[in-house]
Amino acid sequence: MNWTDERVEKLKKLWSEGLSASQIAAQLGGVSRNAVIGKVHRLSLPGRAKAGGTATAARTPKRQTSAPRAPNYASRITTRTVTRQQGATMLKEEIEIDAVEEMEYVPKGNVVVPISRRLGLTELTERTCKWPVGDPLKDDFHFCGCESPDNSPYCSYHQKLAYQPINERRRAAARVS
Repeated sequence: MNWTDERVEKLKKLWSEGLSASQIAAQLGGVSRNAVIGKVHRLSLPGRAKAGGTATAARTPKRQTSAPRAPNYASRITTRTVTRQQGATMLKEEIEIDAVEEMEYVPKGNVVVPISRRLGLTELTERTCKWPVGDPLKDDFHFCGCESPDNSPYCSYHQKLAYQPINERRRAAARVS
């Protein structure tokens, strides 16, 4: 649909009569409400006149308000003066804070650390442990490569590291804080 001069004039007339963009689109036919709004915006038409009234209708004057008064908070707020010590008479407050709490390492009994097969990325399969070992930017980076059980990316040892029960995580977090 093209905006012909005829259609633009009709748009201007309907807009000045106060019709909504949807009503104008229906009367013009073949254009959407958004197309009408866009065209009105591009034509820089003034705001729509209110339906049923004229644009020159006298408005009721606004009620005159008196100048705003300063709030009276004196009845609610009591003030007190506090003298603060300065210089040599000021008390020194010393607080010692242990930012890091030392935790004692207690190894679990009978923990067997598997010997890594040192596989590269291209050597991994569905049945091998995908636990990364080392720095990926270094040449000695590799994956564990031990046999992993069904539906798990890690071997049984690395599963215990990766999937800690919620209660153990909460206890460890409580020890730290």
